[in-house]
Amino acid sequence: MKHFLSRCKDGWNRFVEKLSEIEFFRKIGITYQVLWNLLLITLIIGLLSAMFAGGAAAGYFASLVADEPSYSEEDMRTQVSSLTETSEIYMANDVFLGKIRSDVEREIVRLDEIADNVKWAIIATEDEHFYEHEGIVPKALLRATMQELSNASMQTGGSTLTQQLIKQQILSNEVSFDRKATEIMLAMRLEQFMSKDEILEAYLNVVPFGRNASGRNVEGIEAAANGIFGVTAEELNLPQSAYLAGMPQSPYGYTPFTSEAQVKDEDGLRPGLNRYRTVLNRMLEKGYITKEEHEEALSYDLTADFAENAPDPMSKNPMLTSEINKRATAVLVQQKIDAHEGWDQLSTTAQEIERTEFLEQVENAITNGGYKITTTIDKELYDAMNEAAQNSDSFFGAEKQGQREQVGSVLIDNNTGAILSFVGGREEDLDHQYNHATQAYRQAGSTMKPVLAYGGAIEAGVTQPGLVIPDTPENYKAPPYEPVNNFDQSHKGNLTVRESVIQSRNVPAVRAWWHVPDSLKEQIRDAAGFGAGSNRVPLYESAAIGGGHVTVEQMVSAFSAFGHDGVRNEPYMIEKIETYSGEVVYEHQQKEYTLFSPQTNYLVTDMMRDVLYASNGTASGVPRKLNFSADWAGKTGTTNDSFDSWFIATNPDVSLGVWNGYSGEKLISLDDRISGMSTGARTQSIWANVANAAYSVNPDLMTANGKRFERPSGITEKRVCGLTGGSSNKVCDDEGLVTTDLYASDMLSRIDGLSPFQSELKRDMQRLINEQREKEREERRPQEDDEDEEESADDEEQPNEEVNSNSEGEETEEEEQEPDDEEEELEDEEDAEVDENEDEEDEEN
Repeated sequence: MKHFLSRCKDGWNRFVEKLSEIEFFRKIGITYQVLWNLLLITLIIGLLSAMFAGGAAAGYFASLVADEPSYSEEDMRTQVSSLTETSEIYMANDVFLGKIRSDVEREIVRLDEIADNVKWAIIATEDEHFYEHEGIVPKALLRATMQELSNASMQTGGSTLTQQLIKQQILSNEVSFDRKATEIMLAMRLEQFMSKDEILEAYLNVVPFGRNASGRNVEGIEAAANGIFGVTAEELNLPQSAYLAGMPQSPYGYTPFTSEAQVKDEDGLRPGLNRYRTVLNRMLEKGYITKEEHEEALSYDLTADFAENAPDPMSKNPMLTSEINKRATAVLVQQKIDAHEGWDQLSTTAQEIERTEFLEQVENAITNGGYKITTTIDKELYDAMNEAAQNSDSFFGAEKQGQREQVGSVLIDNNTGAILSFVGGREEDLDHQYNHATQAYRQAGSTMKPVLAYGGAIEAGVTQPGLVIPDTPENYKAPPYEPVNNFDQSHKGNLTVRESVIQSRNVPAVRAWWHVPDSLKEQIRDAAGFGAGSNRVPLYESAAIGGGHVTVEQMVSAFSAFGHDGVRNEPYMIEKIETYSGEVVYEHQQKEYTLFSPQTNYLVTDMMRDVLYASNGTASGVPRKLNFSADWAGKTGTTNDSFDSWFIATNPDVSLGVWNGYSGEKLISLDDRISGMSTGARTQSIWANVANAAYSVNPDLMTANGKRFERPSGITEKRVCGLTGGSSNKVCDDEGLVTTDLYASDMLSRIDGLSPFQSELKRDMQRLINEQREKEREERRPQEDDEDEEESADDEEQPNEEVNSNSEGEETEEEEQEPDDEEEELEDEEDAEVDENEDEEDEEN
């Protein structure tokens, strides 16, 4: 080989020498050598310049990215995969309500859950060399750079899908050379860490698609498919896929919907449809679709597929959505507080600072964290009850001082504390979001009596349903010592506790409250749910008759204890909160609070039955208004000047309460009568309408499947004199106070001295007995005088008959002793009654 090359070289030299002998070629050779040398010099200078320029560019590029952090594979994967997703609300039985309002709506979806046409349409339109390049396309970058430097009117852009993903997830939208340089560097690095399919999946989950049919901003192909066409990303056909694939270039220019959730007019739709045709043409050019598919897609009527106006839950059910959002936030904030070590050792100021930070974190997580929030609200019950309240206009008064009479109602499951439904007001829209069921603190009126006054008194062993607490003039014991008034400004004398409950008398309730130990008052108040927060019910005398401020939810929750053997379950609305991947971050844990023993609970509940079913009960008209029958126990309540009106009732399964009144800052009285109906009757009619609506949805719930309140052991039925607790006597018979009623068995042996009122009542009883005997003596005296006259006449006729001088005196003495003897008989009778009660107690035990 070496010899061959040497021969070639010698031959070439001889050829050149011969040419040089010729003058013409000699001149050309000189020119050639000059040109060649010039060419070599130019090439060397060009190469050196290129190397210098390249070095400078490399140095400049390096300087642009010098301050950028060094991203590891884990860092980049984490940031690229860190996708915000809109949280969803689900009602009971997994019924979807909607998405919580946020700046952007997004749903995460896997690549295999996206139609293939979408993938090819995006690649053909946004990055035709996606599966070939390593993060960047130099030619496209050079073209984009030249267009930028020349300020060309038509700029095609040079970003690959990878670069767009980097810009969306890691960098900002800032337009600068250093950001672009960082984007290029990170795009090339990301290609080393993630597969093409992983990058494409991430891109399709973050890219913006304008607005949906609700007028809300959407990002990600799943949210776009659902919000624009009403289908999933997997269900998209070719025309729909091509239309969506064209939108990322100008999301708000190509979107078919306005911010008011309306379809754009023809001119507004034209840019998006033109872009749609461009996408189809590119898909055809790249061979992703056939000519037939192309022509069929061009003739497809896309506008017919646009989703109908679909308002978000905040627009449709703003009060419900707001309440759920507020409660979900509260439970997650409390979760963070519970997990904070040393929380109780922090100062109040430090706690507030921490609480504020927790609140911001939770609000952001709920808005953008893609949570699935499951609630206890039954959608059908909610709709039916709210419709019933809105259809009860005939029971509401006229607008006063710019305020509309409002209503609040809550339905609670006694066995769990789950809030099944509520009515927050007479209307529900974005302008009326104040929730009168859970936010409005109002005076409870007489609905508080069974809980604090009579429940407390019976639990304390102060009284029983068949015993008397007088309804007579009385003053409060605390300044300014004003009279305790009844609603009718009168008094009915000696009434049993049962009658006082039935007729809703105030004086006996306050008197009962006086004799409940303070520790028991506080225990019952807190267990009933009235002891927390700034609206804690104070333990004043007026608390017995509703002097504190409570919400409808709180009152119904307290009454739920009567339907659950005296045990109240904490009311709740948030059942569970999960991440979009299914991880449970919160799940409700039941909390129970014992108000009363089963015996006390049943006695109070049985008295409240008569509020509805006794002829003189304050809610005796309710059963006739219901479309069904059930074992209800309830209580009415009206506050001073009729500012508030209440009716709350419970059955063995659920409790339902209604409040109505004017809810403005200034207290306004309800009308005394509307259409011939009193204030209380109107409230009870609203309650019946709401109950009937709930029954139409779930009959078993409202009838408790036919169950009745079960009498627990330790309850005895006994006939006694309500004044004394003993057996009958003439005065009790005349006063109608001999009753057969229910008593706690362990109280039978001490009924005689049970009530603080019994000693006073027994003195009154003795006084009445003495008055009765004196009256009988007065009635006998004329007859005795006649007999004396006859005896005198007989004595005159028989003067010799011996007269016993002491007989009249003895008779008088015997008469004078008669009351004492009769008192002894009464005491003996009562002692015998006590012995009888003790015997019955032994038998019961």
